Amino acid sequence: MKDTFEVPTMMSKEDVTMMILSAKKQAGMTWEGIAEKIGMSPVWTHSACMGMNGFPKDKAEALVTALALPQEAVSVLEEPPTKVWEQAIPTDPCIYRLYEIVGVYGPTIKALIEEKFGTGIMSAIDFDMQVIRVPHEKGDRVKIEMSGKYLGYNSW
Repeated sequence: MKDTFEVPTMMSKEDVTMMILSAKKQAGMTWEGIAEKIGMSPVWTHSACMGMNGFPKDKAEALVTALALPQEAVSVLEEPPTKVWEQAIPTDPCIYRLYEIVGVYGPTIKALIEEKFGTGIMSAIDFDMQVIRVPHEKGDRVKIEMSGKYLGYNSW
């Protein structure tokens, strides 16, 4: 008879995210390449891999196959996100939604900028932005176009 009860270890979203990042690095893949393999956009793929979106089952299975992750990761990837970050949240509804976009997609935008340009930032000084109304059958859309000069970090 056993003296101890073994509690099965369960993967968390953070565990799966770390596995994804490790597998991506080991395979030398880009977010665009991963997105292409699972049939999603790079922005959505990165955000979902970071735990900010839940995967549909077929996309979770495709990601697990593409990155050779453990099968148990599928159910974790399907879990809904909590979308929690540690900053004070504005209360104005429009500003809150823009803040939510940056909170959810900021790491995705950063990762994709770095893949395309290298380690650096998009300037908010040498910067253009347009807000455009786009007709859409489900209701007009707000299109925000941002263009900022790329500034690479100096290496010392």
